[in-house]
Amino acid sequence: MLRRTRTYAAVTAAAAAGILLLPSQAQAAGSVHLYKIYYDSPGTDNRSNTSLNAEYVQIRNTTGAGVNLRGWTVTDASNHKYTFGNFVLGKGKIVTVHTGRGTNSAAHVYQNRAAYVWNNDRDTATLRKSNGTRVGACSYNSTRYDYKWC
Repeated sequence: MLRRTRTYAAVTAAAAAGILLLPSQAQAAGSVHLYKIYYDSPGTDNRSNTSLNAEYVQIRNTTGAGVNLRGWTVTDASNHKYTFGNFVLGKGKIVTVHTGRGTNSAAHVYQNRAAYVWNNDRDTATLRKSNGTRVGACSYNSTRYDYKWC
């Protein structure tokens, strides 16, 4: 009887440990992640606002709820940093982070820069939460294409 009790306790502990290893509901429901980098805007790199805004990073929310990105950052390998203000990325939505100037909306935000951020040959975009936790990164190393799906 004592052996059976120990076996039952061991099986119960193993089952409980297995439950702890299952993905959390947030993980199972989706994520907020880098989606696309358009690093080589079309045409001549003349630093016009139109050209600067054709260079962008997209972030996608595949969770079942809106996520407030306040304090989240997007950086490149040279540590050019964009920090989100109070911005809620709706469930299933994409936000485009443009390099140039513009008026922020639910789908587009602007870094208000007068120079390009993303190198035309290679770079890495890193997305971090407000506490500094790295959410993900997306790298490219090509002049053959103008964008990279992450």
